[in-house]
Amino acid sequence: MLDFLNEANWWCLLLLLILAFLLGWILSRWALKNKYKSELEECQRQNTRLKNAGNPKAKTTFSTPISAEVSGSDTEIKAIKTRDHGGVAVVNEKTDTGEKPTLNFDSFGKADASQKDDLKLISGVGPFIEDKLNGIGIYTFDQISRFTKEDIDTVTQLIKFFPGRIERDKWTDQAKKLKNN
Repeated sequence: MLDFLNEANWWCLLLLLILAFLLGWILSRWALKNKYKSELEECQRQNTRLKNAGNPKAKTTFSTPISAEVSGSDTEIKAIKTRDHGGVAVVNEKTDTGEKPTLNFDSFGKADASQKDDLKLISGVGPFIEDKLNGIGIYTFDQISRFTKEDIDTVTQLIKFFPGRIERDKWTDQAKKLKNN
């Protein structure tokens, strides 16, 4: 009986030692992780700067260069204003020519607000896109049903809509069906 208790004590002691080791290991990993977290983040920022240094369009967010090879003439952030406070698009002299494409109303016809159809019935046209279409002079299903490829490209540029969306959602086919109803 005494040998059994002695053996059980050894197993309990071994189990306690293993648990103490695991607890110590977990706590040390947690402590080291917190201790070196800021150094790790700084190292990751430096790596990102080095990766982007070769890209001529990349601008660093830091005011001091990493090294003589990496430093460029511009190390500050430069933003380009694209919208005014009211949401109105701003023309940038460096990026935009200021020339907007013009619609060829001869190919699909003219309409006014008195002839307006509910363009939201076309899948892919919501209230926002309907307002944009109305703003460039497109009010009816008949107009949309007559769009050519050039008209679709021009409308996409004018309303700043996702390229290819008009063809993918087949607005012209939907408009043909809706104008016949």
